[in-house]
Amino acid sequence: MRRPIKLLLPLAAALALVVFQALPALACGSLVAPNGAIRLARATTLVAWHGGVEQYMTSFTYQGDFSDVGWIVPLPTLPDKIQEGGAWTLQRLNRETHPIVADDSSFGLQNRTAAASSAIVVQQTRVEALDIKVLKGSGPEVISWCEQNNFFVNADTRAHLLAYGKGSPYFLTAKYDTSAAKARHQLQGDGAPVLITMHTTHIWVPLEVLALDDQQVQADLYLLTDQPVYTSELGATVGQSQVGTQVPNAPGFTLAFQEQMNPNLFHDLSTDRNMGWVRSDSWLTYLTLDAPEKAVSYDLGVAPNGVIRLAPFGTPPMVVVDGVASQIPTWVPRLPLGTPQVALAVLFVLILLGGLVVLYRIEFSRERKTPPTGA
Repeated sequence: MRRPIKLLLPLAAALALVVFQALPALACGSLVAPNGAIRLARATTLVAWHGGVEQYMTSFTYQGDFSDVGWIVPLPTLPDKIQEGGAWTLQRLNRETHPIVADDSSFGLQNRTAAASSAIVVQQTRVEALDIKVLKGSGPEVISWCEQNNFFVNADTRAHLLAYGKGSPYFLTAKYDTSAAKARHQLQGDGAPVLITMHTTHIWVPLEVLALDDQQVQADLYLLTDQPVYTSELGATVGQSQVGTQVPNAPGFTLAFQEQMNPNLFHDLSTDRNMGWVRSDSWLTYLTLDAPEKAVSYDLGVAPNGVIRLAPFGTPPMVVVDGVASQIPTWVPRLPLGTPQVALAVLFVLILLGGLVVLYRIEFSRERKTPPTGA
């Protein structure tokens, strides 16, 4: 009888925790590699995933001298396409998640190889005033390429590249053409949205790469997914909103907003430049990160059940999710998002009663099979 009890108690405890505790009512990953005068002000990223395709759009704002600035993004795989991101998509997402109460470009292939000790350029294109190149190589080879191409590589940047190079050989570099930026009337610190299309088995977002030189890490992360996103397996199982909850083991990283795509938002996003892939049935999730540099030591993945996974940076991109087993048995049914607490309480009682009935039958059957003492 002990074994059935051991199986029943953890599930009952988990449901009790959800039913009787107070619950709420019914967003990069890129590395700035500029001259020493530049500081990253804020990174804004949109990541969408559907059917094995990840759409990754990111933009940055800077503070400081604009004479020589660029950035490097670790990638999980070789991109299918790199192009201009939506002209107003990131601003529209900000408006959606921070409501105010009113009173086809293509890329070429670089056929030549660099020096033996340097990474090779496998793709290149131009987005607004940004010269973009995709590199393939080890961490030391990417560092060598950066140094040869006038990217500022300090000790912190070097450590990032070495660690990320162990997980994937692909990096995207972007450098501003300052004369082109002035011709486009871009202001100091303006960022250009870059949209990267890749084939991945799940969402992957490098976050630790934002943690630079004792700077406060400030980032906005928007996710478009086929289902709601959760900060915990328990929340995903019992169908409770995770809005307002912090991602476990990530101080300052909060799921701040979530809703299913509404018609107005879908129209605004899908009609933007190069954004026709946006789906009308997506779920929008907004995560905000505001934490000291030392606290951001992880990258992010999203499991098939919608649960956010974190892993130390340098972990191979797909292992962030694929290497982690679910903490709740797969036979436990998942409830839809927004399941009322009354329904959870009823379910909790039914599971307890069902478990007690099963235990009673097991014990009763065992007693019938046991011969009387002295027989």
